[in-house]
Amino acid sequence: MQIVDKTPLERAVTWLADADLRPTRQRLALAELLVGDGQDRHVTAEALFDGAQAAGASVSLATVYNTLRTFCDVGLMQEVTVDGHGSYFDTRLDDHPHYYWEDTHTLTDAPANAVRFTKMPEAPEGTEIAKVDVVIRLRKV
Repeated sequence: MQIVDKTPLERAVTWLADADLRPTRQRLALAELLVGDGQDRHVTAEALFDGAQAAGASVSLATVYNTLRTFCDVGLMQEVTVDGHGSYFDTRLDDHPHYYWEDTHTLTDAPANAVRFTKMPEAPEGTEIAKVDVVIRLRKV
């Protein structure tokens, strides 16, 4: 029996279905760019918009932003804010640190075993720690 890998469109359809999202034309086009090759992505809305335009998808920048927010809201992606000015959207959902490359303004995964916390602060009363984001900024010397 031969196992056939999914096409980029099939990956996109499955990804949306896993979150019970209706596969609209715009969602499918963006999902295919994000997960079509099976690789994790760190994208800005602007970069995804540019990729969609290059692929011939007819989506506005506002639609890209709204769709990324929807993908985050349903748990398909997570937003990583680097410096208060821009956000990256990450298709990898497990807790992991990131490198932010200042010269190219890109975000990549850092080795998870490279960061260890020996103690976390106590959360204030009535709260819990939801997530810890670690962004390691890099610049060329």
